[in-house]
Amino acid sequence: MAYTPKIDEKQLVADLLDPAKSRAAFDVLTRTYGEQIYWQIRKMVVSHEDASDLLQNTFMKAWANLDHFRGDAKLSTWLFKIAVNESLNHLNKERSRQAVNGSPEDGDSFLIDNLQADRYFDGDALKLELQKAIAMLPEKQRLVFNMRYFDEMKYEQISEILGTSVGALKSSYHHAVKKIEDYFSKWDDV
Repeated sequence: MAYTPKIDEKQLVADLLDPAKSRAAFDVLTRTYGEQIYWQIRKMVVSHEDASDLLQNTFMKAWANLDHFRGDAKLSTWLFKIAVNESLNHLNKERSRQAVNGSPEDGDSFLIDNLQADRYFDGDALKLELQKAIAMLPEKQRLVFNMRYFDEMKYEQISEILGTSVGALKSSYHHAVKKIEDYFSKWDDV
């Protein structure tokens, strides 16, 4: 998980809402959470270019909706929620585009194609296979697996971001791990 410096979120929110301090506070916000949110998006959409665009969209939406931030959750949780929604909307649009273009591919197999074509992916064959296995998971399982395994988020934090019970998240994670294990057991047989 990316290092996030400790900041006083309440003060940052106050500064974001203060017209005299908002631009500087927003710079702190993007520097503090930008990399972590980028990687969360990237794990969902795979493509560096798409992740960069979606990160920018996430921060634009956050900027435009700061006055709607109620403070019920942490600021970081709110940003992650925006990023997840942006990622899911992007994936839905991509699926629709694939269907309109008459692509014979089903599900999210376009993610595997994107991964294999990604010039920024520098992993070895095993890492590539892991990413393929993750890309083949259903969307929610993929999201939960990435947040729990790679980002080492606690189930409670994931629950706040996704609005799902901890029990359901544990189940999704368990099923994701099982599917990845099954994928690799088939890969080993080859």
